[in-house]
Amino acid sequence: MDLVVGLDAGGTSTRALVLDLTGRAVGVGRAGGGNPNSHPPERAAAHVGQALREALAGLDAGGVRAGVLGMAGSSKLTDPLVAELYERAWSDAGLRCPLRVVTDCEAAFATASASPDGTALVAGTGSIAARIEGRRLVRTAGGYGWLLGDEGSAFWLGREAVRAALRALEAGELDGLAEAVLALAGVAPGPAAWKRLITAVNAEPPIHLARFAPLVTAHAAEPVADGIVRRAARVLADLAMAARTPAETTPIVLVGSLVGAPSLGERLRAELAVRTDGPVLVASEGAAGAAWLAAVELLGDDAPRPV
Repeated sequence: MDLVVGLDAGGTSTRALVLDLTGRAVGVGRAGGGNPNSHPPERAAAHVGQALREALAGLDAGGVRAGVLGMAGSSKLTDPLVAELYERAWSDAGLRCPLRVVTDCEAAFATASASPDGTALVAGTGSIAARIEGRRLVRTAGGYGWLLGDEGSAFWLGREAVRAALRALEAGELDGLAEAVLALAGVAPGPAAWKRLITAVNAEPPIHLARFAPLVTAHAAEPVADGIVRRAARVLADLAMAARTPAETTPIVLVGSLVGAPSLGERLRAELAVRTDGPVLVASEGAAGAAWLAAVELLGDDAPRPV
């Protein structure tokens, strides 16, 4: 049986999907984050290999005729040493076809739309918008990583949540968001709680601030959290529009962990609705799009969509 495989390697998790040439899913695998910018490259590549092996369990890996890896942080693979780690994970899973790497934006866009042109907006651990032409990324807005950008991302939301908690501790008036931040950080309220919170946050890798993001959307009925959600929706919409031409009506595909959060997802779609006439679609992940792009390599534009 001829097969194709697609992977979505993000900062938080990696998903692998195996399709037959009718678009039917025959294997799925999951593992930890496969983004070499968020994790040590050795660990990230190992997660990709783990997801592949799980997805291919019980299947003939030799039957995979094409494979595409959609990855946040794909630029890291320009380093030959990093690229070798991923190539080894690929071959160790029994795959003999070439590994094609695309951006997470290209994979996400292809998950939700068969259109060759449009915009992908990724709002997950990080954030980036991309202009897609001919199913290839031609221009981006944002995507600079947690240190230099990632506005509106889970990292950004988490950082804003901790900042809000620190301000609440200074004022001596804790709202539900601040209390939830302290609880998740393992810090008891008290006179020196602000010091302990700073210490607890700084003891972890910066990207781990993303774990506080769900607290913001969960407390969106409160004024402080609502303000953070509104700002996130605005900056994410700004990113999407920065990747488009004026009056463009091609699809906008939203993808990432934040898109499914009711408060933020709704606000983001509302922001985009007043800025563009293009359809706004949602992709739950990028593995299906990556697998479909692999099928397009073999079958052309008429390749069946994943089912």
